[in-house]
Amino acid sequence: MTNASLQHTKTLVVKIGTRLVATEKSETRTEWMASLAADIAGLRARGVQVVLVSSGAVALGRPKLKLGNGALPLAEKQAAAAAGQPLLMQAWAKAFAAHDIDVSQILLTLDDAEQRRRYLNARTTLQHLLQHKLVPIVNENDTVATAEIKFGDNDRLAARVASMLGADTLVLLSDVDGLYDKNPSQHKDAKHIPLIETITKDIENMGAGPATGFSNGGMITKIEAARIATNFGCDVIITKGEDLHPLRLLSEGARASLFKAHGSPLQARKHWIQSALHLPGAVVIDDGAVNALKQGKSLLPAGIKGIKGEFDRGDTVGVEALDGTLIAKGIAAYHAGETAKIIGKKSSDIAGILGYEGEDNFIHRDDLVMLA
Repeated sequence: MTNASLQHTKTLVVKIGTRLVATEKSETRTEWMASLAADIAGLRARGVQVVLVSSGAVALGRPKLKLGNGALPLAEKQAAAAAGQPLLMQAWAKAFAAHDIDVSQILLTLDDAEQRRRYLNARTTLQHLLQHKLVPIVNENDTVATAEIKFGDNDRLAARVASMLGADTLVLLSDVDGLYDKNPSQHKDAKHIPLIETITKDIENMGAGPATGFSNGGMITKIEAARIATNFGCDVIITKGEDLHPLRLLSEGARASLFKAHGSPLQARKHWIQSALHLPGAVVIDDGAVNALKQGKSLLPAGIKGIKGEFDRGDTVGVEALDGTLIAKGIAAYHAGETAKIIGKKSSDIAGILGYEGEDNFIHRDDLVMLA
Protein backbone atom coordinates (compact mmCIF):
# COMPACT_ATOMS: atom_id res chain seq x y z
CA MET A 1 0.00 0.00 0.00
CA THR A 2 1.36 3.44 -0.97
CA ASN A 3 0.31 6.97 -0.23
CA ALA A 4 -1.10 7.23 -3.76
CA SER A 5 -4.09 9.32 -2.73
CA LEU A 6 -5.27 12.88 -3.29
CA GLN A 7 -5.64 13.82 0.37
CA HIS A 8 -3.05 16.61 0.37
CA THR A 9 -3.33 17.65 -3.27
CA LYS A 10 -3.90 21.33 -4.04
CA THR A 11 -3.48 21.38 -7.82
CA LEU A 12 -4.32 18.21 -9.74
CA VAL A 13 -3.83 17.34 -13.40
CA VAL A 14 -5.72 14.27 -14.64
CA LYS A 15 -4.82 12.61 -17.93
CA ILE A 16 -7.60 10.63 -19.60
CA GLY A 17 -6.88 8.21 -22.41
CA THR A 18 -8.98 7.72 -25.52
CA ARG A 19 -10.27 4.31 -24.42
CA LEU A 20 -11.81 5.88 -21.31
CA VAL A 21 -13.95 8.42 -23.18
CA ALA A 22 -14.66 6.52 -26.42
CA THR A 23 -15.82 2.97 -27.09
CA GLU A 24 -14.36 0.75 -29.82
CA LYS A 25 -17.30 1.97 -31.95
CA SER A 26 -16.22 5.60 -31.36
CA GLU A 27 -19.20 6.34 -29.15
CA THR A 28 -18.89 8.60 -26.10
CA ARG A 29 -18.76 6.87 -22.69
CA THR A 30 -21.14 9.37 -21.14
CA GLU A 31 -21.77 7.47 -17.88
CA TRP A 32 -18.05 7.20 -17.17
CA MET A 33 -17.48 10.88 -17.96
CA ALA A 34 -20.35 11.82 -15.66
CA SER A 35 -18.79 9.78 -12.84
CA LEU A 36 -15.42 11.50 -13.26
CA ALA A 37 -17.10 14.91 -13.30
CA ALA A 38 -18.76 14.00 -9.99
CA ASP A 39 -15.37 13.02 -8.53
CA ILE A 40 -13.87 16.32 -9.63
CA ALA A 41 -16.80 18.31 -8.27
CA GLY A 42 -16.10 16.70 -4.89
CA LEU A 43 -12.42 17.62 -5.07
CA ARG A 44 -13.20 21.20 -6.05
CA ALA A 45 -15.59 21.48 -3.11
CA ARG A 46 -12.61 21.06 -0.78
CA GLY A 47 -10.48 23.57 -2.67
CA VAL A 48 -8.55 21.42 -5.16
CA GLN A 49 -7.82 23.01 -8.54
CA VAL A 50 -8.27 20.48 -11.35
CA VAL A 51 -7.15 20.42 -14.99
CA LEU A 52 -8.07 17.62 -17.38
CA VAL A 53 -5.88 16.49 -20.26
CA SER A 54 -8.32 14.52 -22.37
CA SER A 55 -7.70 12.41 -25.43
CA GLY A 56 -10.57 11.20 -27.59
CA ALA A 57 -11.07 13.77 -30.35
CA VAL A 58 -9.65 11.59 -33.14
CA ALA A 59 -11.65 8.54 -32.04
CA LEU A 60 -14.92 10.48 -31.82
CA GLY A 61 -14.28 12.14 -35.18
CA ARG A 62 -13.65 8.93 -37.12
CA PRO A 63 -17.34 8.17 -37.86
CA LYS A 64 -17.81 11.69 -39.26
CA LEU A 65 -15.18 10.91 -41.90
CA LYS A 66 -16.19 7.24 -42.20
CA LEU A 67 -12.74 6.12 -41.00
CA GLY A 68 -12.20 2.71 -39.44
CA ASN A 69 -9.96 1.73 -36.55
CA GLY A 70 -6.19 1.61 -36.85
CA ALA A 71 -3.43 4.05 -37.70
CA LEU A 72 -4.27 7.07 -39.86
CA PRO A 73 -2.16 9.24 -42.16
CA LEU A 74 -1.44 12.65 -40.62
CA ALA A 75 -3.94 14.52 -42.83
CA GLU A 76 -6.79 12.15 -41.97
CA LYS A 77 -5.89 12.20 -38.29
CA GLN A 78 -5.97 16.00 -38.29
CA ALA A 79 -9.34 15.98 -40.02
CA ALA A 80 -10.71 13.45 -37.53
CA ALA A 81 -9.43 15.57 -34.65
CA ALA A 82 -11.14 18.65 -36.10
CA ALA A 83 -14.43 16.76 -36.40
CA GLY A 84 -14.17 15.08 -33.01
CA GLN A 85 -12.93 17.90 -30.77
CA PRO A 86 -16.33 19.69 -30.62
CA LEU A 87 -18.00 16.37 -29.74
CA LEU A 88 -15.46 15.76 -26.98
CA MET A 89 -15.99 19.23 -25.50
CA GLN A 90 -19.78 18.90 -25.71
CA ALA A 91 -19.60 15.65 -23.79
CA TRP A 92 -17.40 17.15 -21.06
CA ALA A 93 -19.53 20.29 -20.87
CA LYS A 94 -22.65 18.17 -20.33
CA ALA A 95 -20.95 16.02 -17.68
CA PHE A 96 -19.84 19.04 -15.65
CA ALA A 97 -23.05 21.03 -16.17
CA ALA A 98 -24.76 18.59 -13.80
CA HIS A 99 -22.59 20.14 -11.06
CA ASP A 100 -22.92 23.76 -12.27
CA ILE A 101 -19.28 23.73 -13.39
CA ASP A 102 -18.20 25.38 -16.63
CA VAL A 103 -15.40 23.98 -18.77
CA SER A 104 -12.93 25.60 -21.15
CA GLN A 105 -10.87 24.32 -24.06
CA ILE A 106 -7.08 24.58 -24.37
CA LEU A 107 -5.35 23.11 -27.45
CA LEU A 108 -1.56 22.96 -27.26
CA THR A 109 1.35 21.93 -29.47
CA LEU A 110 4.90 21.08 -28.42
CA ASP A 111 5.99 24.61 -29.33
CA ASP A 112 3.60 25.97 -26.71
CA ALA A 113 5.59 24.12 -24.05
CA GLU A 114 9.07 24.66 -25.50
CA GLN A 115 9.03 28.28 -26.69
CA ARG A 116 9.27 30.48 -23.63
CA ARG A 117 6.81 33.21 -24.61
CA ARG A 118 4.16 30.75 -25.73
CA TYR A 119 4.77 28.69 -22.58
CA LEU A 120 4.12 31.75 -20.42
CA ASN A 121 0.99 32.66 -22.38
CA ALA A 122 -0.36 29.11 -21.99
CA ARG A 123 0.45 29.08 -18.27
CA THR A 124 -1.19 32.46 -17.70
CA THR A 125 -4.33 31.35 -19.54
CA LEU A 126 -4.59 28.17 -17.46
CA GLN A 127 -4.03 30.11 -14.23
CA HIS A 128 -6.74 32.63 -15.08
CA LEU A 129 -9.23 29.90 -15.99
CA LEU A 130 -8.61 28.22 -12.64
CA GLN A 131 -8.97 31.54 -10.83
CA HIS A 132 -12.37 31.94 -12.50
CA LYS A 133 -13.40 28.44 -11.31
CA LEU A 134 -13.54 26.83 -14.75
CA VAL A 135 -12.18 23.36 -15.47
CA PRO A 136 -9.67 23.58 -18.34
CA ILE A 137 -9.89 20.67 -20.77
CA VAL A 138 -6.52 20.33 -22.52
CA ASN A 139 -5.72 18.33 -25.63
CA GLU A 140 -2.96 18.29 -28.20
CA ASN A 141 -3.79 20.50 -31.17
CA ASP A 142 -3.75 17.67 -33.68
CA THR A 143 -5.37 19.82 -36.37
CA VAL A 144 -2.24 21.95 -36.83
CA ALA A 145 0.63 20.00 -35.25
CA THR A 146 3.06 18.35 -37.65
CA ALA A 147 5.14 15.30 -36.79
CA GLU A 148 8.04 17.57 -35.87
CA ILE A 149 6.09 19.61 -33.30
CA LYS A 150 3.92 16.94 -31.66
CA PHE A 151 4.04 15.64 -28.14
CA GLY A 152 3.01 12.33 -29.69
CA ASP A 153 0.87 11.34 -26.73
CA ASN A 154 -1.12 13.02 -23.99
CA ASP A 155 0.90 11.44 -21.16
CA ARG A 156 3.82 13.75 -21.90
CA LEU A 157 1.49 16.64 -22.62
CA ALA A 158 -0.09 16.14 -19.18
CA ALA A 159 3.37 16.15 -17.58
CA ARG A 160 4.19 19.44 -19.31
CA VAL A 161 0.90 20.94 -18.15
CA ALA A 162 1.55 19.77 -14.59
CA SER A 163 5.03 21.32 -14.57
CA MET A 164 3.68 24.48 -16.21
CA LEU A 165 1.16 24.95 -13.40
CA GLY A 166 3.37 23.80 -10.55
CA ALA A 167 0.85 21.04 -9.83
CA ASP A 168 1.63 18.75 -6.92
CA THR A 169 -0.11 15.66 -8.35
CA LEU A 170 -0.55 14.19 -11.83
CA VAL A 171 -2.89 11.21 -12.21
CA LEU A 172 -2.57 9.12 -15.37
CA LEU A 173 -5.79 7.14 -15.74
CA SER A 174 -4.88 4.00 -17.64
CA ASP A 175 -6.17 0.58 -18.66
CA VAL A 176 -3.84 -0.99 -16.08
CA ASP A 177 -3.54 -0.37 -12.34
CA GLY A 178 0.07 0.73 -12.37
CA LEU A 179 3.56 -0.41 -13.26
CA TYR A 180 4.53 -4.11 -13.30
CA ASP A 181 7.97 -5.65 -13.56
CA LYS A 182 6.78 -7.24 -16.81
CA ASN A 183 3.71 -7.15 -18.99
CA PRO A 184 0.84 -8.54 -16.85
CA SER A 185 -1.20 -9.45 -19.93
CA GLN A 186 1.56 -11.81 -21.03
CA HIS A 187 3.01 -12.97 -17.70
CA LYS A 188 0.81 -14.29 -14.88
CA ASP A 189 3.65 -13.88 -12.40
CA ALA A 190 4.11 -10.16 -13.16
CA LYS A 191 4.72 -8.19 -9.95
CA HIS A 192 3.02 -4.86 -9.29
CA ILE A 193 5.37 -1.99 -8.32
CA PRO A 194 3.47 0.28 -5.88
CA LEU A 195 6.19 2.88 -5.20
CA ILE A 196 8.92 4.25 -7.44
CA GLU A 197 11.35 6.59 -5.71
CA THR A 198 13.74 6.94 -8.66
CA ILE A 199 13.26 6.19 -12.35
CA THR A 200 16.15 3.89 -13.18
CA LYS A 201 17.01 2.02 -16.37
CA ASP A 202 15.40 -1.08 -14.87
CA ILE A 203 12.18 0.88 -14.33
CA GLU A 204 12.26 2.10 -17.93
CA ASN A 205 12.71 -1.46 -19.16
CA MET A 206 9.56 -2.49 -17.30
CA GLY A 207 7.57 -0.11 -19.48
CA ALA A 208 8.65 -1.60 -22.80
CA GLY A 209 5.84 -2.81 -25.00
CA PRO A 210 3.48 -1.64 -27.75
CA ALA A 211 0.47 0.61 -27.35
CA THR A 212 -2.98 -0.89 -27.85
CA GLY A 213 -6.28 0.10 -29.49
CA PHE A 214 -6.64 3.78 -30.30
CA SER A 215 -3.83 4.71 -27.89
CA ASN A 216 -0.65 6.46 -29.08
CA GLY A 217 1.22 5.73 -25.90
CA GLY A 218 1.84 2.84 -23.55
CA MET A 219 3.57 2.31 -20.24
CA ILE A 220 6.87 3.67 -21.54
CA THR A 221 5.29 7.05 -22.32
CA LYS A 222 3.80 7.12 -18.82
CA ILE A 223 7.25 6.52 -17.33
CA GLU A 224 8.66 9.32 -19.50
CA ALA A 225 5.83 11.57 -18.33
CA ALA A 226 6.63 10.63 -14.73
CA ARG A 227 10.26 11.60 -15.27
CA ILE A 228 9.25 15.04 -16.56
CA ALA A 229 6.73 15.75 -13.80
CA THR A 230 8.68 14.38 -10.83
CA ASN A 231 11.66 16.52 -11.80
CA PHE A 232 9.35 19.51 -11.35
CA GLY A 233 8.23 18.43 -7.88
CA CYS A 234 5.01 16.71 -8.94
CA ASP A 235 3.93 13.26 -7.72
CA VAL A 236 2.70 11.00 -10.51
CA ILE A 237 0.11 8.27 -9.99
CA ILE A 238 -0.78 5.59 -12.54
CA THR A 239 -4.04 3.83 -11.80
CA LYS A 240 -6.81 2.01 -13.60
CA GLY A 241 -9.42 4.37 -14.92
CA GLU A 242 -12.00 2.16 -16.61
CA ASP A 243 -14.35 1.77 -13.64
CA LEU A 244 -16.82 4.48 -12.69
CA HIS A 245 -15.57 7.13 -10.23
CA PRO A 246 -11.86 6.38 -10.73
CA LEU A 247 -10.62 9.29 -8.58
CA ARG A 248 -12.91 8.35 -5.71
CA LEU A 249 -11.69 4.76 -5.95
CA LEU A 250 -8.11 6.01 -5.88
CA SER A 251 -8.80 7.99 -2.71
CA GLU A 252 -10.38 4.87 -1.19
CA GLY A 253 -7.23 2.83 -1.77
CA ALA A 254 -7.47 1.45 -5.31
CA ARG A 255 -4.24 -0.18 -6.50
CA ALA A 256 -1.86 2.27 -8.14
CA SER A 257 1.80 3.05 -8.75
CA LEU A 258 3.18 6.22 -7.20
CA PHE A 259 6.23 7.95 -8.67
CA LYS A 260 7.55 10.24 -5.93
CA ALA A 261 8.44 13.84 -6.72
CA HIS A 262 11.88 15.27 -6.11
CA GLY A 263 11.09 18.14 -3.74
CA SER A 264 8.15 20.50 -4.16
CA PRO A 265 7.06 22.29 -7.38
CA LEU A 266 8.22 25.60 -5.92
CA GLN A 267 11.60 24.16 -4.90
CA ALA A 268 12.07 22.73 -8.39
CA ARG A 269 11.18 26.06 -9.94
CA LYS A 270 13.56 27.96 -7.66
CA HIS A 271 16.37 25.51 -8.41
CA TRP A 272 15.80 25.96 -12.14
CA ILE A 273 16.00 29.75 -11.78
CA GLN A 274 19.09 29.61 -9.58
CA SER A 275 20.90 27.32 -12.03
CA ALA A 276 20.49 29.73 -14.97
CA LEU A 277 23.98 30.42 -16.34
CA HIS A 278 23.14 32.92 -19.07
CA LEU A 279 21.51 36.15 -17.93
CA PRO A 280 20.66 38.30 -20.97
CA GLY A 281 20.07 41.35 -18.80
CA ALA A 282 19.56 42.74 -15.34
CA VAL A 283 17.65 45.38 -13.42
CA VAL A 284 19.16 47.70 -10.82
CA ILE A 285 16.96 48.30 -7.78
CA ASP A 286 16.97 50.77 -4.90
CA ASP A 287 17.67 49.99 -1.25
CA GLY A 288 14.00 49.86 -0.35
CA ALA A 289 13.36 47.20 -2.97
CA VAL A 290 16.38 45.21 -1.73
CA ASN A 291 14.92 45.16 1.77
CA ALA A 292 11.50 44.14 0.40
CA LEU A 293 13.00 41.20 -1.48
CA LYS A 294 14.84 40.05 1.63
CA GLN A 295 11.48 40.00 3.41
CA GLY A 296 10.09 37.63 0.77
CA LYS A 297 8.17 40.18 -1.27
CA SER A 298 7.90 40.52 -5.06
CA LEU A 299 9.87 43.06 -7.10
CA LEU A 300 7.63 45.93 -8.21
CA PRO A 301 8.44 48.35 -11.05
CA ALA A 302 8.51 51.18 -8.50
CA GLY A 303 11.73 49.79 -7.02
CA ILE A 304 13.64 49.58 -10.32
CA LYS A 305 16.18 52.31 -11.02
CA GLY A 306 17.68 51.05 -14.28
CA ILE A 307 18.07 48.16 -16.71
CA LYS A 308 21.03 46.45 -18.34
CA GLY A 309 21.11 44.41 -21.55
CA GLU A 310 18.24 43.14 -23.67
CA PHE A 311 15.84 40.54 -22.34
CA ASP A 312 12.45 39.16 -23.23
CA ARG A 313 9.43 38.37 -21.14
CA GLY A 314 10.05 35.05 -19.44
CA ASP A 315 13.85 35.36 -19.46
CA THR A 316 15.76 34.81 -16.25
CA VAL A 317 17.45 38.12 -15.42
CA GLY A 318 19.78 39.40 -12.73
CA VAL A 319 18.72 41.74 -9.94
CA GLU A 320 21.47 44.11 -8.81
CA ALA A 321 21.77 46.51 -5.89
CA LEU A 322 22.85 50.11 -6.50
CA ASP A 323 26.50 49.15 -5.91
CA GLY A 324 26.35 46.53 -8.68
CA THR A 325 26.12 43.46 -6.41
CA LEU A 326 24.08 40.64 -7.95
CA ILE A 327 21.60 39.87 -5.18
CA ALA A 328 18.98 37.78 -6.98
CA LYS A 329 17.82 36.09 -10.16
CA GLY A 330 14.26 36.00 -11.37
CA ILE A 331 11.89 35.60 -14.30
CA ALA A 332 10.98 38.91 -15.93
CA ALA A 333 7.30 39.64 -16.50
CA TYR A 334 8.14 42.26 -19.15
CA HIS A 335 10.71 42.61 -21.92
CA ALA A 336 13.43 45.25 -21.71
CA GLY A 337 11.60 47.84 -23.81
CA GLU A 338 8.45 47.64 -21.68
CA THR A 339 10.49 47.64 -18.49
CA ALA A 340 12.20 50.87 -19.50
CA LYS A 341 8.78 52.54 -19.74
CA ILE A 342 7.56 51.45 -16.29
CA ILE A 343 10.74 51.99 -14.23
CA GLY A 344 9.83 53.74 -10.99
CA LYS A 345 6.10 53.63 -11.75
CA LYS A 346 3.28 52.33 -9.58
CA SER A 347 1.75 49.00 -10.55
CA SER A 348 -1.61 50.72 -11.00
CA ASP A 349 -0.07 52.89 -13.74
CA ILE A 350 1.17 49.99 -15.91
CA ALA A 351 -1.98 49.56 -17.99
CA GLY A 352 -2.08 53.23 -18.88
CA ILE A 353 1.59 53.29 -19.86
CA LEU A 354 1.75 50.05 -21.84
CA GLY A 355 -1.81 50.02 -23.17
CA TYR A 356 -2.71 46.62 -21.73
CA GLU A 357 -3.35 45.02 -18.34
CA GLY A 358 -0.06 43.37 -17.40
CA GLU A 359 1.39 41.86 -14.24
CA ASP A 360 1.59 43.99 -11.08
CA ASN A 361 5.07 42.62 -10.38
CA PHE A 362 8.18 42.80 -12.50
CA ILE A 363 9.30 39.58 -10.80
CA HIS A 364 6.87 37.60 -8.65
CA ARG A 365 8.31 36.24 -5.41
CA ASP A 366 7.69 32.67 -6.60
CA ASP A 367 9.87 33.44 -9.63
CA LEU A 368 12.71 34.97 -7.58
CA VAL A 369 15.78 33.44 -5.94
CA MET A 370 17.87 35.48 -3.51
CA LEU A 371 21.66 35.14 -3.86
CA ALA A 372 22.86 37.61 -1.25
